[in-house]
Formats: sequence, C-alpha cells, structure tokens
Amino acid sequence: MKTMFRVCLLLFLVDAANAADYKIETVVAGLSYPWALAFLPGGDMLVTERPGQLRRISNGELRQQPIAGLPEVYVDGQGGLFDIILDPDFAGNQRLYLSFATGTKSNNATRVISARLEQNSLVDIQVIFTASPDKDTPHHFGGRLALLPDQTLLITVGDGFDYRKQAQRLDNHFGKLIRIHTDGTVPADNPFTGRSGALPEIWTYGHRNPQGLLVSADGTVWLHEHGPRGGDELNAIEPGRNYGWPAITHGMDYSGAYVSPYTEAAGMEQPVTYWVPSIAPAGFCEYRGEAFPEWQGNLFVAALVEKSVRRLVLKDGRVQSQEILFTEPGERIREVRAGPDGYLYLLTDSDEGKILRVSPAGKLD
Repeated sequence: MKTMFRVCLLLFLVDAANAADYKIETVVAGLSYPWALAFLPGGDMLVTERPGQLRRISNGELRQQPIAGLPEVYVDGQGGLFDIILDPDFAGNQRLYLSFATGTKSNNATRVISARLEQNSLVDIQVIFTASPDKDTPHHFGGRLALLPDQTLLITVGDGFDYRKQAQRLDNHFGKLIRIHTDGTVPADNPFTGRSGALPEIWTYGHRNPQGLLVSADGTVWLHEHGPRGGDELNAIEPGRNYGWPAITHGMDYSGAYVSPYTEAAGMEQPVTYWVPSIAPAGFCEYRGEAFPEWQGNLFVAALVEKSVRRLVLKDGRVQSQEILFTEPGERIREVRAGPDGYLYLLTDSDEGKILRVSPAGKLD
C-alpha cells in the first residue's frame, strides 16, 4: 500500500496486491520542455519540445540536429509545439500528425498538420485544421491528438483562458473536441453536421483546457482537462455531449471567486472523476503491455503540479481506485506513454527536460 489521498472528496486506497515494483532510469536528458513522444518502427523515438523543435532519439542517443521543415511555431506562455502521433500506416507512408500554436501575440490559434518524415526532414506538409477564431491570449491551447478506430482524427482545443464562455457556443472552436478526417475534411456523421449556427467539425463541447486524450482498447474515448483552482476532470466522451465548462465546475477561479455556483445541470455531463485540489493533468495513456501484468487496462495520468503519475483502476467504466506513482524524480511530469517494449516513458517538464523509463525493478537491460 503506497498512498492514500483525497479525490472527489472521497478516499481511495490501492490494494497492496496490485502494487508493482519498478525502477526509473533516464533515457535521454537535455531536452527543452518536452511535450509528447512517438515510437518509430525500429526503435527510434520522436519527441516534441514546446519551444518549437522536433527531436529524434536513435540507439538511446539524442540527435543534436532537430528535424528540419517544421512550420513556424508561436512560442509564448503555454503556446508552442504540442502533440505528435503516427499514421496507422506509418511504416508504409511515413506520415505523422503534429499540433502546435500558430500566429502572433494578438492573433494565435491551435493548428494541426499532416507531414511525411523523410530522413531528418518533414516534407509534404498539409495544414488540416486551424482553430477559429484567433485569440490574443497565450494560454489554453489544448493540442492533444488521437485516432479513432475508423481512423478519423480527434483534436482538443482549449478555451483560450479569457474566452471560457465561448466553450458553451457551437459557432467557434473554444473549449471543444474536434473530429476530422486525416485530410482535413469533416466526417458526414459528426453530431452537429447540418445544424444551423454550429461548426460541423465539433464532436463535443464545454471543455476548459483538455491536455489528455486517448482511445482505449474497448473503444472508449477518455479525455481529461485542467480545472482552475480544483476541478480537474476525467470524462468518458460521447459525441454531441456538453461537458459543462464553465456553466458547471468543481473548481474555483484564481481570484477565489466562484466560476459557477453549480456543479451539475440538466443536459450537461458529469465527470467520471475529478480532482480537488488540482493535480494539473497533462499526458495520458492506457497500459496494455506485458512488463507490468498487474497494470493491465489501467489508465495513467501525468500530473504537473503533483509531480507524479496517477494510476487509475477502472471497473465498469468507473474509477475504482487510484495510486500516486513516480514521485521519486521530484519533477513536473508532462507526459506518460506506454512503449512497444511494455515499459512506461515519462517526459519531465523543464528547460532541462528528460525522458525517463519505468521498468520492472528486477529487469536486467
């Protein structure tokens, strides 16, 4: 039994029988605010750095020369280079998808591109989504990506911080989850297609700053988002639904005032769980590896403020228990990804960022 803590005003205790012995090792250091990680066929890795560089790790070594051809990235506040995912046929087409902030201080937005990786360069770059309208704040971009089983692309977009009321409107992209085809076109079966005054690429709305997104093995779409002072949420996503922000929330404004006096309302979804105080959830993964059989099917949430990773044990779509893990480095954890080797990989959020590997304690490398 490693820890006990408050979540959603309830106490959850992780059974000691489900605990795992692990070790944490540094894979590479010297990264500048690493944000996301992708595993290439053959063992190499690509890592995004928020200040606007895409880096490659080969044979455990960080290549000094960044990947060339990346479009200009707007870097300010929380803005920069965000997520990276590979096309399901990457081995054949070398295509990948990147999200980043684009524009200027007075006019910026979340953008997603498609590109092919040739040697150490991005080529055949296509802009497939740009959030609208532009904003003049360097915060709350969202920027997480995930592919559905039908190979349509999900994109999170934040509320822009000062534009939170727009998260309840369907005529803009603030505080939305977007679904498009990978060529940028809009699927005909999106929930708001053909609705007057609604943008057809919107899949769900009422989000604050969603920076965790995954599609689980059973097809469930999981999304977590930052609250203000408290009220970070984990949501099970259904298309067309309203997830409440800012009309309902368990968080307080940074001034100490209420964002809303309501925590529930008709027509608005309730989170599967929420965190008070905030843990600042960032990266996200589902574990399906073999190195830690006791973690099979668990969700892992990187927590910036808590400097940890939360392991969530699910039963019937509910969070049965939680465990605080990987606090040993004492660093903000931006991302957690499950590698093809069955290990977990963590990205630390600093100007001296690292990729850390979590493997079984008795494993000899």
